[in-house]
Amino acid sequence: MKLNKVLFGLIMAASANSALAQQPAPVLDVSGNAVGGVAEQLANLERKLDARNRAQVNIQRQLDELQTEVNELRGVTELHSHQLTQVLERQRELYQEIERRVSDALKAPAQVPAALAKLQTGNGNAVYSNNLTENEAYDRAVNLVLKDKQYDKAIPAFQAFNRDFPNSSYAPNAHYWLGQLLFNKGQMAEAEKEFSIVVNKYTTSNKRADAMLKLGMVAQKQNNPENAKRLYQQLIEAYPTATAAQLAQARLQNL
Repeated sequence: MKLNKVLFGLIMAASANSALAQQPAPVLDVSGNAVGGVAEQLANLERKLDARNRAQVNIQRQLDELQTEVNELRGVTELHSHQLTQVLERQRELYQEIERRVSDALKAPAQVPAALAKLQTGNGNAVYSNNLTENEAYDRAVNLVLKDKQYDKAIPAFQAFNRDFPNSSYAPNAHYWLGQLLFNKGQMAEAEKEFSIVVNKYTTSNKRADAMLKLGMVAQKQNNPENAKRLYQQLIEAYPTATAAQLAQARLQNL
C-alpha cells in the first residue's frame, strides 16, 4: 500500500514536469526584462541618435555658413586694402608731381617762365625746354589730370605730346602719366607699352622705378603672377631704397 502511494506520487510528479515542459518559457534579456522592454529601449536610443545626427547636421550647416561669411569678409578686406594701396600710390604720385613743379619753378632760368620750367630727370642737372609750345602742351596735359580731373581728355593730350615731341625732356613723365591713365581705365596692354618705354628707353629717369612697379601691377592684373614676381624682384634689386621697391616688396609677399 505504501509502495503504491510512492508510485502514484512519482507518476503525478512526472505528469506535472511534462506539462511544465510543454508550456513556452518567457524570453528574457540579460537583465531579466521582457523583449518588449528591450524594443522600447532600442526605439528610444534610435530617437536619441536621430536627434543627435540632426543637431550635428545643423551645426555643420552653421559652420559652413560662417565659413562662407568669413571668406566674403576676407575678400572685402583684401579689396579695400588693394583700393587703399592704389589711393596712397596715387596721392604719392600727385605729391611728387607737385613737388617737381614747385622745384622747377624755383630753379627755372629767367628766360623761361617759371611755371613752364622742367628739370630733366635722372642726372640731377637742370635742363629746360625753351620751346614754349612744348611747355604749354605738357602743362596742358598735366593740368587736365591735376587741376581739371578730366582724365579721359588727358589721355589724347599726352598721346599728342609724345607724338609731337618725342625727344622732349618731359618724355619720361609724359609716358608714365599716359601709362597711369590707361592703367586706371583698365587698358592693361596699352598701359604696359607706356611703362615699358619709360623702363627701357629712359634708364636714368626718376620715373623708372615707379614704371617698373606699375609693370608688375599690370602683370598681376593680367593674371601672370610669375612675371609680376620677376618684375618686383628686378625693381627691388635695382632700387632697394626707393619707395616703389618697398611697395613691390609688400606685393611680392602676397603673391
